[in-house]
Amino acid sequence: MRLQLYCLNIFALVATSLGGHCVSVEACNPAPAAPLKLAAEQSPIIPAPADPQQWREFREALAVWRDEVRRQIGYDASLYDRPDFQWVSSAFNCCFLMMYDQAFYDRERNRYTVERILAEGTDRFGRYDIVVLWHAYPRIGLDDRNQFDFYRDMPGGLEALRKVADTFHARGVKVYINYNPWDTGTRREGISDIDALCGIVEAIGADGIFLDTMERGSEEFRARLDRARPGVVLESELALPVGEIHSHHMSWAQWFYDAPVPGVLRNKWLERRHMQHGISRWTRDRSKELQTAWLNGSGIMIWENVFGQWMGWSPRDCHILKTMTGIQHRFAPLFASENWIPLVDGVVMPNVYAGLWYDDTCRLWTLANRSYVQVDGPMLQVEVTAGWRYFDLVAGCEVHPDDRGILEGRLIPRGIGCIAAFRENAVPDDLETLLASQAAICRRATYDTSTPRPETSLRPVAPTHRYDRVPDAMVAVGPYEGEMPVVFNCREIGYYQSLEYDYVNIGPPTAHQQTTFTRKVDVEPFAIDLTPVTNAQYKAFLDATGYKPRCGVNFLKHWENGSIPSGLEDHPVVYVDLDDARAYAAWAGKRLPREEEWQLAAAGPRWSRYPWGDEMEPGRCNDRTDGRTTPVKAYPEGRAACGAYDMCSNTWELTESEYNDGRNRFCILKGGSCYRAEGSDWYFDGGAKTTDFAAKQLLLYPGIDRCATVGFRCVVDLKK
Repeated sequence: MRLQLYCLNIFALVATSLGGHCVSVEACNPAPAAPLKLAAEQSPIIPAPADPQQWREFREALAVWRDEVRRQIGYDASLYDRPDFQWVSSAFNCCFLMMYDQAFYDRERNRYTVERILAEGTDRFGRYDIVVLWHAYPRIGLDDRNQFDFYRDMPGGLEALRKVADTFHARGVKVYINYNPWDTGTRREGISDIDALCGIVEAIGADGIFLDTMERGSEEFRARLDRARPGVVLESELALPVGEIHSHHMSWAQWFYDAPVPGVLRNKWLERRHMQHGISRWTRDRSKELQTAWLNGSGIMIWENVFGQWMGWSPRDCHILKTMTGIQHRFAPLFASENWIPLVDGVVMPNVYAGLWYDDTCRLWTLANRSYVQVDGPMLQVEVTAGWRYFDLVAGCEVHPDDRGILEGRLIPRGIGCIAAFRENAVPDDLETLLASQAAICRRATYDTSTPRPETSLRPVAPTHRYDRVPDAMVAVGPYEGEMPVVFNCREIGYYQSLEYDYVNIGPPTAHQQTTFTRKVDVEPFAIDLTPVTNAQYKAFLDATGYKPRCGVNFLKHWENGSIPSGLEDHPVVYVDLDDARAYAAWAGKRLPREEEWQLAAAGPRWSRYPWGDEMEPGRCNDRTDGRTTPVKAYPEGRAACGAYDMCSNTWELTESEYNDGRNRFCILKGGSCYRAEGSDWYFDGGAKTTDFAAKQLLLYPGIDRCATVGFRCVVDLKK
């Protein structure tokens, strides 16, 4: 009986709003549709049948499934009812903000540039509703700093991040921090992760926590957050179980198949106020996520700087989202209401599908063009009813159905449409403003699906004075012209350029797998230091020059009141950044080595895998993983063929291979270190490394860049 009444009500609505397309009451009463399979509970999306004749039964099954699941789990919506969570259902656009992005932090002026981020979001996407302040990965694990240290070590610390959050809040944008549950092998806090997270939330005034690699947080999460700061949201990355929707207001919608007939977002269907953010980080065509969000009244994760690789949105996809944004925000209460009919009848354009949202005074159809060609002409058939007016909210104009109820329009390839109908006496006062804004966006419609690749430049470096002979404590290397092997560990951070992977044809490379390729190099003769620069050598530089870095955060952090700890005089100096190393090199009449110079010195022209040969052998290097360094000449049996010491493990070594793509700065580290964070593949590469191994260190500012595991050595140029 309940199912029959549901059918009567739903098709009565269709009869009222889609004249000429209602089936008879008798046809609404076949055998009851079976509930959807429980497998739907573990997928972000519930797939729809391809045959339109089955859509009615599909909608019935959706209703039965929703009622049954709510009954089985004893669903409690009280957290969605709370006043401090009312913002959730209108937070459609979430920006995944990589805090190393040069658009967010101006290194030269030492200030955050929040207004630039907001202006970019408004211009390209309409607006941001949330920003996720991503901080640690892929840098975490380079030394023993934990994920909470990375927030504290950001420029200005937590106090400055509080001001950042305040600036976002003043513009109506919520701020999230993120939690990496896999971070178990770095420095421990002495308190639980939940307490540490709550401390960061309270310190900066965060509004939510993104649960990286998690499908849910514990009940303790929710209870502790409520005590720390009211209205803090949990958002899971993995598919959120239906039993946790009551306590997690948001979740990601990722890794789902884009069937020709669009499906229904599972969490959004069960709780209409739940916000899912569609995301596919390595896909250049975002239309799948955009159309799914549009047809489900849900949101989008805007993520372009993917851990140091620029995966920019195409102009077409930016235009589509900007078109969606104004409509979604104006009608946010409608999209969060119970009055939603997916895969509604009445669409007359080929390869176009629609959903219907309604209340007593408004009917709103969301349409999506699933094809890659533009469609023009008859779009939607509605019931012609006196006292109603119709508007094309994408084109930004009033439209008029013909005597059959046909409305015409245009949908760009993989684009969207929107028709709104209002009772004449209930047309919103602000509709003209919305129409003008949407018309302006529509005039800039574009079909351009290109994703421009940012140009990555290598920082130019002037040669030193060209020496006639090799200076003391240095050894000659080169010249060499030919191929050089390179090995990267695939950690999502990419290699030398953004968009290097062939995602369209083969997808992203398998995470945590090594990738090997060769580079053409031309190395002129040079001389390299026999050892890394030691603490004692760096102290001599400080005494001679009085050098003080512009930013002193974490500078020589391991020293005690400006003095070298006893016994570490001949250990490699650490807690220095590129500028600190360059200052020493300039004082010494030297420079830092390029990646290929360092590798040629370590491997020789036959490209040995280790400085001493092709196999790892005990007693050749500092093979600890606890971070304790050794004297630079402690392993004479591990010298390279050129005679240089300590080119494997002990500390990573900076190179003068610094790159910049306009959004990301990074340099290449060589040699490995005596520290390795254990317990997760997501950590930065640690331990001894082969000579061909290249590690990409994202650069932000000295307080982050200076590490306990990174040192350097110098080179000079020799005459040919």
